[in-house]
Amino acid sequence: MKAFVILTLCLAMAAPAAAETGNSVSVGTFLPAERSLWQEESFKGHTYYKFIPEETTLALKAHCDGSASALYRRMNVDLTKTPILRWSWKIDGIHAGLDDVSKEGDDYSARVYVVYKGAMPWDVNAVDYVWANRQPQGKSWPNAYTKRAIMVAQESGMPDDKDVWVEEVRDVRQDFKRYFRRDVTRIDGVAVMTDCDNGSGKATGYYRDIRFTPPE
Repeated sequence: MKAFVILTLCLAMAAPAAAETGNSVSVGTFLPAERSLWQEESFKGHTYYKFIPEETTLALKAHCDGSASALYRRMNVDLTKTPILRWSWKIDGIHAGLDDVSKEGDDYSARVYVVYKGAMPWDVNAVDYVWANRQPQGKSWPNAYTKRAIMVAQESGMPDDKDVWVEEVRDVRQDFKRYFRRDVTRIDGVAVMTDCDNGSGKATGYYRDIRFTPPE
């Protein structure tokens, strides 16, 4: 499944400026007023996305069964002000036996990726934070379909407790410097995806409280 296609779809039109709440930029609280800002793109069938109550907030549940579709949001985030991406996620299990670095193994129970688009149509880069199946935590590698996207094993393997939310923090501006050797001052889109089309398996992932914040 050529997931990188979503990057051009995500950026087909100019990205609207992100709205700030205090010092942070909300991406995915999944409250009713925000849901219409997310769009789905199917690659094979549809991942089942559902908004669910979770403790004192809302979360996004994603379940795939041999399918792959992504939710994406066009938005322009100023990385000079809010370069830190924060989110929480959890999964029920991984795609056991799949090789993350191969095209056949490009399935993940959860992924969050950020997209930058330059002045030319082909000038697109993405950092794809995944819950890896086999690659060790912290490992990075080019996407199996394109070198314009870098995969980062933010988490890896079966969760210790599938009911526990895992909180993540990434400096997106520094990641673009590290992986692409370019200093980008904004990103143009954010996407989440739980996909099962290559391995024809099943997987369930959960996402909540996706946001950008100032440097620590």
